[in-house]
Amino acid sequence: MTELPRHSVSVTGVVFREDGRVLAIQRSDDGRWVPPGGVLELGETPPDGVTREVLEETGVKVQADQLTGVYKNMRLGVVTLAFRCSVIGGQTHPTSEARKVAWLTVDEATRDMPEARAIRVTDALSDEGPFVRVHDGTHLLLQVSPQLQGRTFGAPSLTARTRTARNGHSQQGER
Repeated sequence: MTELPRHSVSVTGVVFREDGRVLAIQRSDDGRWVPPGGVLELGETPPDGVTREVLEETGVKVQADQLTGVYKNMRLGVVTLAFRCSVIGGQTHPTSEARKVAWLTVDEATRDMPEARAIRVTDALSDEGPFVRVHDGTHLLLQVSPQLQGRTFGAPSLTARTRTARNGHSQQGER
């Protein structure tokens, strides 16, 4: 019997500060700006995994507040669960996985991150999720099954929360 390819499960922490800025790392391996995250370990829950990954990569302690999206890299077979997170402590610092750690505005994040990662930030600002999206590692792919026709799976529209966050005002108390 031929063994079927397997999926990998990852987690991403979309962490917002009270001023509306989002936590981002510049990866050591490829230099791209992304929200922190990584592979979920077998014995941990997704919220525990995202808490661990954000701390390991940034020095920031977080609490996973809400699942905001499920993203599949169709090229690599990686399924990522993204969580909106809140800060509970710690200080940012570079790590072996993150050559730089920064608090970006939403505009900076959507400009500097690959589309497949930036959408996780805008999805975390929307009340319409959780979203289910597919990508190739860089770009979003449009893939709609007959059961889902008529539903939108592209970039979310700008909600009042997203517009406010993009203007630099915090919506932390409303989350």
